[in-house]
Amino acid sequence: MPRAHLDFDGINLAALAALPALLARWLPGGHREGHEYVALNPRRDDHRPGSFRINLNTGKWADFATDDRGGDVVSLAAYLGGLSQAEAARNLAEMLGVR
Repeated sequence: MPRAHLDFDGINLAALAALPALLARWLPGGHREGHEYVALNPRRDDHRPGSFRINLNTGKWADFATDDRGGDVVSLAAYLGGLSQAEAARNLAEMLGVR
C-alpha cells in the first residue's frame, strides 16, 4: 500500500509556527538569545550550551562543535530523533495535526 505524499513545505511551515513550544519539549533547559534558541546537544556529550543553535525565524540549525546542521524543522526533528526525513515529517505532521 503506497504511503501518502508528504507536504514537507506545509509541515515545516506549521512546525516553524510552533517552534518555541517544540524546542521547549525537545531541548528542555535551552534558552533564547535574540532570534536563536541555544541548548545542549543531546546527541553528543555536550556540557555547555553555546554551539548548538536553532534559528527561531527560519528553523535552520547547527552544532558548530560538530558541523552537524540542517535547513528546517523537519531536519532538526530527524537529527534529534535519529530518524529519516520522511519519518520525522510524518511524526511532526501527526503531532501538529497537519494533513
